[in-house]
Amino acid sequence: CRCGAQSDDWRDGLMVHTISALVENHFGVLTRVAGLFASRGYNIQSLTVGPTEDETVSRMTIVVEGDDKIIDQVKKQLNKLIDTIKVIDLTGEDFVDRELLLIKVSASSKTRPDILQLTEVFKGSVVDIAPAVVTIEVSGNPKKIDAFIAMLKPYGVREMARTGRIALGRG
Repeated sequence: CRCGAQSDDWRDGLMVHTISALVENHFGVLTRVAGLFASRGYNIQSLTVGPTEDETVSRMTIVVEGDDKIIDQVKKQLNKLIDTIKVIDLTGEDFVDRELLLIKVSASSKTRPDILQLTEVFKGSVVDIAPAVVTIEVSGNPKKIDAFIAMLKPYGVREMARTGRIALGRG
């Protein structure tokens, strides 16, 4: 597991924040949230959205970097949206986060055993295999995903898709 607010969640002198927002589950909410960020020039590192245990509510996990002033403004603006139910900045709190990665890697008969061994070490699974390519699925915290990608780069990453962070507070 990974708990939030690690000391290295900094980029270019700005703290990376993980914000969880519960919103009404209906058409247009995602557009309004993305527009809120775009209109103010805030960069979203990742944004994931999906249903919760209540089919009328969706959870958005938004990863954004900024100083305290920017993050306070983001939270205030999110709270002003009529569709917003609750906004929580998980940064500094105890939380669990995960990402999903699908990655296609060049694999010859010589390199395939090494790639499969790395996949096993990172607790991934092979989801497709072809004569020259292997497609792997790995889930974990963002640092694990970054490390796995770095280990596979020398073999030749052909394609990849990454979900972005999802997170829940502990307890």
